[in-house]
Amino acid sequence: MFGSFGWMELTLILVIVLIIFGAGKIPQLGEGLGKAIKGFKKSVNEEDAINVTPPPSDSPDTPPSQIAQAQAAPPPVQAAKQVKQG
Repeated sequence: MFGSFGWMELTLILVIVLIIFGAGKIPQLGEGLGKAIKGFKKSVNEEDAINVTPPPSDSPDTPPSQIAQAQAAPPPVQAAKQVKQG
């Protein structure tokens, strides 16, 4: 599991960790690490909270070239209203 680490190396690492963090902090560190791993696994296995796929539209399918041409075309000019003289 630990590759080429022997029992002497693991004991030395444990002693260094005890000196740095103290005996009281090690359970808290383990708990925090466990929660982080559990949260990571949960987020990997469940679906995204935000659905980024667009909803299906009711409009007929229009090729993108026609959509681009329709957006690029200037709006039609409205005929000037004729004033009735009378």
